[in-house]
Amino acid sequence: MLAVNPAASFGRSRGAGDEAAGYFRAAGWTVVVLQAGGYEPLGALVRQALSSDEEVAALVVVGGDGMIHLGVNALVGLEVPLGIIPSGTGNDVARLLALPLNSPAGACRRVLDALAAGGRRMDVGRVRAGGKTTYFAGVLSAGFDAAVNERANSWRWPRGKSRYNLAMLRELGSFRRIEYSVCADGVSWNQRALLISVANGQSIGGGMRITPDALPDDGWLDLFVVEPLSRLKFLSIFPKVFAGKHTGRREVMIRRVREVRLEAEGVVAYADGERLAALPVDIDVLPLALHVLA
Repeated sequence: MLAVNPAASFGRSRGAGDEAAGYFRAAGWTVVVLQAGGYEPLGALVRQALSSDEEVAALVVVGGDGMIHLGVNALVGLEVPLGIIPSGTGNDVARLLALPLNSPAGACRRVLDALAAGGRRMDVGRVRAGGKTTYFAGVLSAGFDAAVNERANSWRWPRGKSRYNLAMLRELGSFRRIEYSVCADGVSWNQRALLISVANGQSIGGGMRITPDALPDDGWLDLFVVEPLSRLKFLSIFPKVFAGKHTGRREVMIRRVREVRLEAEGVVAYADGERLAALPVDIDVLPLALHVLA
């Protein structure tokens, strides 16, 4: 089953979806292509197909982190594996899994090879907020980085990763520190911060390696905190993030956790680049809960 987001990477994934379907059919597989006019209708189609009596060898998603988010939320609790054809803007989960980023054919080969070999399992983050449970593969953001996502998602231009970077610079001009209440593995404290993220993966925003030592299959989440700092200091640290060289700064804290509760006024959490809910949120890890073809 192939789920394609035609709007991913501003429409460029439509060709990737056709290429992937052709590749799998040429390899002898029966391919059911699922498409819809939006993210929510597509998610409903995927869940409906998975609940049918038809046998599904794999759900393969074509798109970016948002499509992986859709796949994770459809598959947690099932034994159907997830395949990924990266064709989004950020592709941070695909980077985490070392998948080919600019080659639909190469990504298809990885899916088929992993299907034959059995693939691998990875952890999944679970979020409870407002009476709803959601799952994520990469990073949950609650603070400056989530506000950047909010701003970037409201723009139609520019396209590509530069949109996130420009949104970050615009947001930096008006953003203020946040007063959080944090409880991690039973330890509670108040935290003034620019942002807090809870990471199963390593990067956000198309390669910003905020938690460079995070592993997707170690049974832990990485709590990432950036304390308030000046705009000038932020801009001096920012380039180091792409190489993961920021972790020694005194304003940056990373600690391994299994569960965490975040509370703050007026903060919306994003996960895998998708808007989830306003804080408070409760997050924990489900070890090796997802079968992935990588």
